[in-house]
Order: sequence, then C-alpha cells, then structure tokens
Amino acid sequence: MNANSMLDLYKRVRQHSQTICEPLQTEDYVAQSMPDASPIRWHLAHTTWFFETFCLKQLPDYEPVHPAFEVLFNSYYNTVGEQFPRHRRGLLTRPTVREVWDYREQVDQAMLRLLARPDRETIVSDDVLRTGLNHEQQHQELMLTDLLHLFSCNPLHPVYRQDALPQSSAADALRWVEATKEQIQTIGYDPNLHGPFCFDNELPQHRVLLPTHAIANRLVTNGEYLQFIEDGGYRNPNHWLSAGWATVQAEGWNAPLYWQKRDEGWYQFTLAGLIPVDVDAPVCHISYFEADAYARWAGGRLPTEFEWEVAVRDSGSQLHDAFGSRWQWTSSDYAAYPKYNPPEGAIGEYNGKFMCGQKVLRGSSIATPDWHARLTYRNFFPPETRWQFSGIRLAKDL
Repeated sequence: MNANSMLDLYKRVRQHSQTICEPLQTEDYVAQSMPDASPIRWHLAHTTWFFETFCLKQLPDYEPVHPAFEVLFNSYYNTVGEQFPRHRRGLLTRPTVREVWDYREQVDQAMLRLLARPDRETIVSDDVLRTGLNHEQQHQELMLTDLLHLFSCNPLHPVYRQDALPQSSAADALRWVEATKEQIQTIGYDPNLHGPFCFDNELPQHRVLLPTHAIANRLVTNGEYLQFIEDGGYRNPNHWLSAGWATVQAEGWNAPLYWQKRDEGWYQFTLAGLIPVDVDAPVCHISYFEADAYARWAGGRLPTEFEWEVAVRDSGSQLHDAFGSRWQWTSSDYAAYPKYNPPEGAIGEYNGKFMCGQKVLRGSSIATPDWHARLTYRNFFPPETRWQFSGIRLAKDL
C-alpha cells in the first residue's frame, strides 16, 4: 500500500473513535459498569498505547509520552510487561480525560510523521499497522457495547443518540436455504477475495466436510423470541445445556439483556434510550446459551461457523442481515484451524491464547465500524456473554 493510502486509513480510523465520543459528557468516560467492560477513557488510551508500543517504539529516538502508561493501558500482552487489573480500570481517575486526549494527539502526530517517512516500511510493516487499525475498530464496537451497559445501569435511561437504531420493517417470512448434498468446502481467508487484511485466527485455508443441512434466510425476531418466553422457555430445563440452565438459575434470567417487563408490555433499553420492544427487529443481546435453547425449542439448531460461511458466500442475497445487524452465534467452539501458527512476538498473543471455552460468532453488528466486517471474520466470546450485539440465525439438518 502506498504511503498516502495508509496515512488516510490511519486518519479515518482514528477519527471514528472521536466521532463515537461526540455525544458524551466527561463523566461518561470514566465509569466501569462490570469487569468485562472498560471505561471509554481506557479504550481511547489502550488503542493509542498499541500504536505507541508496536510502531513508535521501533524508532531509536522515540521517547514514550509517559512510562507508566505501558502498564496502565496494556490489556493482556504478557510479553510486553505487566498490566493493570482489568476489573479495576474504573478506579483510575488519573490520567484525566483531557490528558488521555492529549496522549492520543501526541501519538497521532508522531504516527503521522512516521507514516510520511519514505523508509516507513523498513520500520513498521503494513501488517502491524493494519492489525493496529483493525484492533482500534474492534474497540470502537466495544466502546458502544460498554456504553450501552453503563447507561443501562442508570434509572434515568440516558440516551446516547436518538438516531442510534435503524428503522425496522416487517420481517420477511422465514425460509430455509438448503444445502441438499454433502460437500467438501474450502474455509478461511483468501486475500484475493476478502480484502487486504485478516486476523491470524482466520488462517490457514482448509477444507471441511459439510453434511446436508438448511440455514434460515433471516435472523430470529423479537416477536418470535417472545413466543419462547411466553411458552416458559426460561423455566423449562429441557431446552438448556446444563451450564446454560445453571446460569439462568444463578443470574435470574427471564428475557434478553436490557428487556424490562412493564404493565403495558415489554421494553428494551437501547443506545436510543428505553423503547417498546419492536417485534419485527432481530432479537439482540442474547447469550450462546439462550440462542442454543431457543433453537432447540424451535425445532432447529445453531449453524456451525463453516455452514454459515459457505451459505453467506454462495447464497448471496438469500441470506438477509448476514452483516451489519447482529453478530450470529454458531455452534462452533473457538479453536485453531488445522496447521494454525500464531505470529511471533507480542502480536501472537492477540488471538491464539483465547482458544479455549469460547464460542464463535459470525457476521457483524450495527455497532461494527464500516470496512471492518468480512466473510471469514471469527468473533468469539464465552457462552454466557450477553452485552454484545448478538442474535440468532437458525439451522437444521436435512
């Protein structure tokens, strides 16, 4: 990639983080609503730390903005050094929000000078830069999911943005897109098809055997999920995996995250505030446990990530909302592809060490930044996770 293209891409991604923050007040930056979420200020600083650590520190004359930031804003890179405990990030009243913005500005100015250098590629590779930019885009989505969780804890029901949700239309009739022959298919990232970047967990390409099956043309709606609730879905252990049922009991789940039952019906807290549940919109903030239980109740199952990838690749417009609506749980465990090798050094800690006890989600959501989604993208979270913009696409055997 030429220097100007990388420079423009860097500016565009970094600007989007600022755009996300435009509706916020200073107080919104600093609170941490649960251990899995982080304060907005931390996201802004951590993504900046990434560029400082993996790009600017390759320069022999670079002086870090603040030596303590290496610990405060390191997330989980053990080969880099210590990390401040994740669950205590909300206790950091310093550096101030203003100082974090100043940190971003100083690193951005240094990065722009680096990106303009004719010898830049001998200092920092395109692969490292693209990883940093895609890493920031991941945190841009987390900023919105963490803000939503934070605001949901407030009885004032704060509104992030009135226009934060797209208008939904009447849901199409559910149809099945069938794969009627057992088939061997190639899975994984192809640079000629999927763009100039992928994370290491999308590699290498390999072949899988897919049985005959069918996959739903659209996502499960709120209205359909309401039928599951009204049929006692959260009270019947027969629908649930053992770990899922234990979680339902321990957490007192009786509906998706952010749903509230009022005299006049169900409401849902969103980035646009508290609104009546839209029965035509795809159900959201569903854990893997809930998605799996609903699928059993509905007489189906969740697709494997390989069924999902092939269906979206080969079925075109037949599969609605594959991207830009809800991340879609699959039944696949998050594991390495055959012959997977993580990159050397700290960047190799990015994905591989989390390949245990998590489930794969495919697609993207309304919070995913533009240019970030692709067919082979493998998102992953523990099965009890609900604060992401996650939903359900059904599959069934033939």
